[in-house]
Amino acid sequence: MNNLEKVGVVGAGLMGSEIALCFAISGSRVMLKDASLELAKRGIDRLSSVLDRNIAKGRFEQQNKEATLARIVPVDAWDPFEEAKVVVEAVFESFQVKSEVFKNLDRVCKPECLLFTNTSSIPITQLASTVQLQRRSRFLGTHFFAPVSVMLLVEVIVGLETSEETAAQALEICRKIGKTPIRVKDVPGFAVNRILHAMLIEACRLVEEEVVTVEDCDIACKLGLGHPIGPYTLMDLAGNDLCLQVQEILYQDYGERFMPRPNLKQKVYAGHLGRKAGIGWIKYGKL
Repeated sequence: MNNLEKVGVVGAGLMGSEIALCFAISGSRVMLKDASLELAKRGIDRLSSVLDRNIAKGRFEQQNKEATLARIVPVDAWDPFEEAKVVVEAVFESFQVKSEVFKNLDRVCKPECLLFTNTSSIPITQLASTVQLQRRSRFLGTHFFAPVSVMLLVEVIVGLETSEETAAQALEICRKIGKTPIRVKDVPGFAVNRILHAMLIEACRLVEEEVVTVEDCDIACKLGLGHPIGPYTLMDLAGNDLCLQVQEILYQDYGERFMPRPNLKQKVYAGHLGRKAGIGWIKYGKL
């Protein structure tokens, strides 16, 4: 897969737009699609500030900014994806939403096109079932981590029908765009989320039992374990609703060890979803 001249990304939110940016930085021309052209353009507009932050931290060269952004083209139709060598889906974490995307991609993409789904919890084999049988060997999962422009890891998840050739190509593509991929079996939660949510559940239990405060739990993980941010700041950043959703999936498949804690459920029921709501475990802004 040395030729990645044309790449498609579906979903221009925080994840999709930065995935598109990583491909553009590596030299690919990227077609970025969302539910409307306006949303796709808005996703590209956000990338200017993303690059500015990376320039300020010495991760990116100022003189390359405009050329990089120019390689990302907003689209509002499926037909342009006919020429893509690789398409990455990065829409809302819902099987129904993602399956509609893949039905459209299945219709327009060439048979040799690789289809990647960015998901943190939905089985890859289940998502692959939404495309034609002959295309499933070229379908797999690529779990990027936020913020994508900074985080190096990508979990490459191989489904039941994914070919070894596709797996090898996906690992190569991730390296080409500056990421460090690991190969992961298609199991619920993959690898990182199983480790992460075991920790988050125990952090919630510690606060429930009044062993430690939210603030001190974050300090303990930062200074005692060397984590860049604490578990409560991380839950607020990811969204407490998403954390609860993932834990409910893990609980369904693995049982008691991943049962979500009542205090996390309360936060979600109260609308304390984290940074995006202005309040989570921590208060943000003037709320």
